[in-house]
Amino acid sequence: MSSSDVECWWSPLKETGDLTVVHVDLTPHTSREASAFSWLDEYERSRSRDFLNDGPRRRYVMCRAATRALLTSKLSCRNEQLSFGASWYSKPFAILDRRPAPVSFNVSHSGDHGLVAVAPKGRVGVDVEEKIVRHNLDSLIDYTFGPNEQAHLAKESGTGKVDLFFKLWTIKEALIKALGTGFHFDISKIEVPSDVRMGTAGMFRFPHLSAVRWRVIYLGTDEYVAAAAHEVV
Repeated sequence: MSSSDVECWWSPLKETGDLTVVHVDLTPHTSREASAFSWLDEYERSRSRDFLNDGPRRRYVMCRAATRALLTSKLSCRNEQLSFGASWYSKPFAILDRRPAPVSFNVSHSGDHGLVAVAPKGRVGVDVEEKIVRHNLDSLIDYTFGPNEQAHLAKESGTGKVDLFFKLWTIKEALIKALGTGFHFDISKIEVPSDVRMGTAGMFRFPHLSAVRWRVIYLGTDEYVAAAAHEVV
């Protein structure tokens, strides 16, 4: 089975240095979903049947199949050789022939959009969010962002404020997903650097890990907001 089987629903989004990010089209499509299902192993197929609703099941199946296709291409291996494990904080990692594979990856999905990020070295994180109206935006800003970020958001209004909120949110979530601790880490304790807030890429350091640098890339489009973070090795 080759990656061409899934190229109809995933496509390259961004490639920079060693980092590859692809977009997964999660809109309902019977034949594509059947093809994606065929990529899964027995455990994954069983797990997919546990989903009670079609939407979550489709997102799981198609993102996992796209992840398998991308990893088999990057690792030059057969799909049957590939399996997955999970770290202490439930971050998945790839296993090749029963040994941890020399690759990092991360997956995110929201609505009809999924992203998969892969790199041969360094931890990676990715986040995607559909643009939706948040009625509790101000309260989220109060406990999610730091002083400089809040000051920047206070200067914005309307769609500009919403867009900046989601940009900062996805960047922060990509960073903590790359770190591997999930929301056990208080994201209000870190701030997105001003050059990243104003642009589309830049460097970041966690206060407690100042020796480690992370490259942050904003990947937003008209349809969704997204970001990726990649540890510089």
